[in-house]
Amino acid sequence: MAKNLTGIDLIKHYQKDLSNGPGVYRMLDLNHNTLYVGKAKNLKKRVSNYTKYNGHPLRIQQMIFATSFMLFLTTKNETEALLLEQNLIKQLKPKYNVLLRDDKSFPYIFISSEHDFPRIEKHRGQKKRNGKYYGPFASAGAVNRTLNTLQKVFLLRSCTDKEVEAGNRPCLNYHLKRCAGPCGGKISKLDYAKLVVSADEFLRGKSEEVQKKLSEEMISASKVMNFELAASYRDRIKAITKIHSIQGINPEKIKEADIFALYIDSGQACVQVYFIRYNQNWGNRDYYPKVSSDMTESEIMEAFLGQFYLNRIPAKLILVSNEINSQTLMEKLFTQKLGKSVKIINPVKGEKKELVFDGLRNAKESLIRKMAENTTHRKLLLQLAQLLDLKNSPERIEVYDNSHIQGAYAVGAMVVSGPDGLMKSEYRKFNIKMEELENRDDTSMMKYVITRRFGKKTPSQDLKIPDVIVLDGGKGQLSVIQNLLIEIGYGEIPIIAIAKGPKRNSGQERFYHQNNIQLEIPSDHALRYFLQRLRDEVHRFVIGAHRQKRSKSIMSTRLDEISGLGGVRRKNLLMKFGSTKEVSKASVDELQKVQGISSNLAKQIYNFFNNYD
Repeated sequence: MAKNLTGIDLIKHYQKDLSNGPGVYRMLDLNHNTLYVGKAKNLKKRVSNYTKYNGHPLRIQQMIFATSFMLFLTTKNETEALLLEQNLIKQLKPKYNVLLRDDKSFPYIFISSEHDFPRIEKHRGQKKRNGKYYGPFASAGAVNRTLNTLQKVFLLRSCTDKEVEAGNRPCLNYHLKRCAGPCGGKISKLDYAKLVVSADEFLRGKSEEVQKKLSEEMISASKVMNFELAASYRDRIKAITKIHSIQGINPEKIKEADIFALYIDSGQACVQVYFIRYNQNWGNRDYYPKVSSDMTESEIMEAFLGQFYLNRIPAKLILVSNEINSQTLMEKLFTQKLGKSVKIINPVKGEKKELVFDGLRNAKESLIRKMAENTTHRKLLLQLAQLLDLKNSPERIEVYDNSHIQGAYAVGAMVVSGPDGLMKSEYRKFNIKMEELENRDDTSMMKYVITRRFGKKTPSQDLKIPDVIVLDGGKGQLSVIQNLLIEIGYGEIPIIAIAKGPKRNSGQERFYHQNNIQLEIPSDHALRYFLQRLRDEVHRFVIGAHRQKRSKSIMSTRLDEISGLGGVRRKNLLMKFGSTKEVSKASVDELQKVQGISSNLAKQIYNFFNNYD
């Protein structure tokens, strides 16, 4: 029995019965919170390393001392153990592991092949539709800049299939010279297909050939004195040149690579990530993983790569600024994910080294900026603590707002700010059920949201308690919420209510604290701006949630009532016929012509609208 054993004694108890095979181990504290997740080629040997304090940094000694439980999972091989380890780290977010804080998917450019006039658009998520995907791009900004250029150069449409099929009026982009005008019948299918081929060539790195073709067309137009057409070709060539200047370094010899550059300073880390595809730099993005000052660069880089590629497909070549210990193992895992050989290289010379060096320079500059911002942010938190007479700077600030239209489509929202700024992974939306409210006013809605947030504790997870609550509301709302929190056992949480002035951010907002005491914050004080930014962030988030809910409600149709008709097929029907009303008029034969609609489903749809059994 391991009962009442902790630390080294507990680990020794478990270690003696472990196998010599591969697996994953978890170390947990007295409250069953996961402290650390690790993998091992030999579980018994690896866990034995924790049976003494000597030789470990203070962080690991503290972890060993706090260990009250351990869990083990054996695996078939070390590769499986590596994958399981990364999954558990992502799920459990252990205190003593390197943690990648942002695992948002990357955007792609998508050119459909579902239509005679393919549409160009930004895409995130699974690649289920027919067409070509180009990416990944490191950020929405990078993909938007490229899309903007592609529309100027290749005039591919962004308008809907319905507009194109109507074919009676060119879209605004046509008049802005950003679309060839299939929506107004201004271009043939054959000529539009040539534009699609040119765009594909550009995105696959053949920009020189594309520029050469455009130059030849410009010269031909000039010779026949069609100077307006020649000028349009000139502008398109300029747009290509501009996107190249924005992309920065475009390697000559490296067709495809993911680049990771790590810079560490004062116990903080920045990883700069670049994507190279078809010899083009498709943007960079910086990450700030949670690390400890005693972690090595190799340890951080290895953990970062494992978590980064957990739900992503790697490039064939991965360039890193630091060697990693489990290189062969990670190459094997990534090769399995890609289905092709993957190499991880820490380059020492040539173009590869230059690319990594450029990443390191950017990582250093980004971390310096981040640290400066954090210093300012922490000063503001300290000022807030002094204003509210708190013992320590707040680690978690929760900000609440709600949005509705005369009670309809009501939704509440919570945003969270911490020592390093906004914590977007902690944001939360609350669908407000109006039938459960006594009144249909903002105060009742806020009361509903706060009850949802604090009213229930799940047995498996402790409720995260904020150090400060900020409400976008006045004194009346403050009193109600303060009494509610006292009633449900959280009355000790300080609350600030922000009453709007005549104009938002006019400097005339009033800030109220417990018992409706007005907080005196000078109109030009940085703390006032800080609280305003928090209020504006929750307002932005809740308005987005409200619009999404309203749009979803508006888009719902009688098609939703038909059993077996999923979202994709509903969309295909609406794109084909334009409205539910037109679908209801369609014959079985017409319905069958829609992608995904079988003969049986076509009959079911027809019978639904025509009241047949």
